[in-house]
Amino acid sequence: MIVYAEVECIMYEGHSLKAKRSVMKKIFAKLHNNFNVAVTELEYHDLWQRTKIGIVAISTDYIHAEKIINHALGTIDGYTELERTITNVERL
Repeated sequence: MIVYAEVECIMYEGHSLKAKRSVMKKIFAKLHNNFNVAVTELEYHDLWQRTKIGIVAISTDYIHAEKIINHALGTIDGYTELERTITNVERL
């Protein structure tokens, strides 16, 4: 069972692509290490103020995969460097 989330975020404090990439690298590592999900930046590669992240969790049960995604979204919300704006979660 696959659960997929697309997460759009706004970054208020960073003032360069280098600062954005530093924050994103930290978030991606934490999500991958703590929840064993696949994470990538989908859009807005050239903008330092916005990002769109794709997160995928695979499990034998939809409920377990959704819990993993919800925990990952909670972790993203814990970062003060960015604000999660639009989130779409789908079962595949």
